[in-house]
Amino acid sequence: MSNFKIAQLDELESIPCPCGSARRAFADKDNDVATLHVVDISADSRVHYHKKMTEIYLVLEGAGHIELDGERRPVRPMTAVFIKPGCRHRAVGRMRIVNIPIPAFDPADEWFDEDTG
Repeated sequence: MSNFKIAQLDELESIPCPCGSARRAFADKDNDVATLHVVDISADSRVHYHKKMTEIYLVLEGAGHIELDGERRPVRPMTAVFIKPGCRHRAVGRMRIVNIPIPAFDPADEWFDEDTG
């Protein structure tokens, strides 16, 4: 096993997610450190939060808003957003972002208020 990994993001399968569709790099079972996703926000994404994961969003294309704990902030290309665990968030508008989840993305750590009872 080497000390590095390379991903060709435009060749990864796009899968549905609460924000639209995502191409997830470095999402291997042997990696729990961090992943990198290119996400196409299809419209208004679903409000969600994570109990353990921190996310860093970087807007590449498009414009809109990021909703953070109910507060909307405008975003445009080259806007970066640091989202701590517990922050309810969603992207609003059509845009393409890079999302860096730390630790590595775990679908079991994606929560919606209606899931928590």
